[in-house]
Amino acid sequence: MIRLLAIGLGAAVSLTAFAIPVFAENPDISSRRTEQRRTFSDAEIRDGFFKIALNAELQIGVRANRIRKFEEPVRIFIDGKVAPERAAALGGIVADIRHRIDNLDIAVTGDRKGANFVVTLVSARDLLPTIRARFGNERARQIEHSLNPQCLSGIAKDGTYRIRRAEVILPVDAGDFAFYDCAYEELLQGLGAINDDASVPWTMFNDDVQMGFFDIYDQLLLNVLYDPHIRPGMTRKEIEDLLPIVLPTARDLVRRNNPLDQANLPARTHAD
Repeated sequence: MIRLLAIGLGAAVSLTAFAIPVFAENPDISSRRTEQRRTFSDAEIRDGFFKIALNAELQIGVRANRIRKFEEPVRIFIDGKVAPERAAALGGIVADIRHRIDNLDIAVTGDRKGANFVVTLVSARDLLPTIRARFGNERARQIEHSLNPQCLSGIAKDGTYRIRRAEVILPVDAGDFAFYDCAYEELLQGLGAINDDASVPWTMFNDDVQMGFFDIYDQLLLNVLYDPHIRPGMTRKEIEDLLPIVLPTARDLVRRNNPLDQANLPARTHAD
């Protein structure tokens, strides 16, 4: 297996929840949710998808611009001993992701041995020591030099580019907004949206953009990624041939899963 690494901006949470909880949302998140752009052309979705899902922010081993995704149920174990109050919140984030991505079986589990995705919660001062302990000093130096991470996600894939294991390390004491922003980004990167790209202005996978929630544009990207037509190992050319089928489906799913955000929008915004 080759480990692929990506980063986000902040902090996280932990433990089991099977429904999306009702809570007082952080005001910064609420304002961004209200102000987010909601309609995108086919060209804008296509451009972001290829930049985010085919590349990798830090790739160790042979470089390959191919799709990487889970093709099995994703079971997330949360090591949240340092901050149990963040556990329920992270369970809510997982439930929100499950609600907004079709064709993805994802849930929190209490069985560490049976999990294929592990989230470790740490204090900010323990982030770099944890990275060194987990990846070894040499690789940790490469990560620190290339990424200067404030939180970290990594995936391990097999020879057919199926993700077989993912891991996230999240600080818990950077504040609520940073916590949610980092938790969403790193969890989604662990699902296969593994690249950051500053040229895509609407995505959380841009170090200059902080959202704190699962925005409409990124829901479109992840629903394209987890469409059954899109398989691990596919190249850009293979995906291009499928997009006329996949894009309308992704739009319909996002519309259905966001009835308040998507009310009265056109069914499809065509490419220029």
